[in-house]
Amino acid sequence: VRNGNGKEALRLFRQMQVEGVGKPDRFSFINILDACASVASIGEGKEIHATLIEGGLDTEVVLGNSLINMYAKCGFLDDARNVFEKLQECDVVSWNSMISMYAQNGREEQALQLFRQMDREGVMPDRVTFISILNACVSSASLVKGKVIHSRVLHSGLESDVAVGNAVLNMYGKCRSPNDARRVFDSMSLRDVVSWTAM
Repeated sequence: VRNGNGKEALRLFRQMQVEGVGKPDRFSFINILDACASVASIGEGKEIHATLIEGGLDTEVVLGNSLINMYAKCGFLDDARNVFEKLQECDVVSWNSMISMYAQNGREEQALQLFRQMDREGVMPDRVTFISILNACVSSASLVKGKVIHSRVLHSGLESDVAVGNAVLNMYGKCRSPNDARRVFDSMSLRDVVSWTAM
């Protein structure tokens, strides 16, 4: 799976099951769900999900995160949300997966609602959270919401992270606020080719 050969991983997993070579463990399930995601094999992904439900493992956070990722990459957003809602507890990866999924699929308002819910539940956003939610602001061209997120970035101390800074810069550029974009660019202690290109 890690070498980009999801089809071969799926073939080997099926062969393992046919030959009865032990019971798959959590690590095996995580990897095979990644393989399903990489080749958009929703049928096999749903079969694995059913197996996890039978074993009572579908609500564990790490396996749940893998399920969310698989459904999101296969374009089954409602299924991903159902898994998310059933998790015993959600970690920052769970929240980030959902926010990113919505932002990348044109459901900006749902991404923003989840970000607010994450905040209410006391889960601290990380760099991935901010990059994803800023992308949602870009898609909806919401300068006001973007400025609120930018203030949260400043409050979190992540403004010096180049990827986060680039996301803020991109948001201001796409929301047609060149003066704000310039201020962010000038304040960046580190810049990369993405920073320069965005300006």
